[in-house]
Amino acid sequence: MPVISGGNVLPGGGGRIQSFAAGSPALGTTNAVHAALAVLGTGGPQVVSTAITNPAVCRNVTATSAGTAADIKAVQVTVYGTDINGVAISEVLPIFTVDSATTVVGSKAFATVTSYSVPAMDGTGATVAIGTGAKLGLPSCLSRDSVEQVFLAGVREATRPTVTFSSTAVESNTITLSSALAGSAVIVDFYAS
Repeated sequence: MPVISGGNVLPGGGGRIQSFAAGSPALGTTNAVHAALAVLGTGGPQVVSTAITNPAVCRNVTATSAGTAADIKAVQVTVYGTDINGVAISEVLPIFTVDSATTVVGSKAFATVTSYSVPAMDGTGATVAIGTGAKLGLPSCLSRDSVEQVFLAGVREATRPTVTFSSTAVESNTITLSSALAGSAVIVDFYAS
């Protein structure tokens, strides 16, 4: 169907809308990818690449510090994995709050997590868990917010999602629904740009 703008039909305006089934994501949890793990108190970073559970859908990740508060240092976890197209990506998550249990939220959408790295903390009583957030990955790079509508469990969302976009990095194209994710199907209609 052609697109009409100011009474003029724009050539090539039709056929660009895409409908993307984003899966049926559950509400994110702080240990969905890796359970809390005691961290190194000294020395180099601790790299974890085993006992990882990949997200069921392409989405952002979180890191949660806990345990002995005095052992928690203001450090940043780095997560490694792949984007929705299977291309290797990484993200340095925001910094933990010193001496305080903190959950930090990433912005990139990971289809898989292959490993993560945690710098040494102030003591071995600190733990770090890797979880999933509410941002869902889109399958294309967008040059602008071109999301038209989102459906959750077959019902159109009344409130527009929060959309982040990038014309160069597919992992930075995400939506956050206004409704809580609860294992119901999410479908996103958007214009490829």
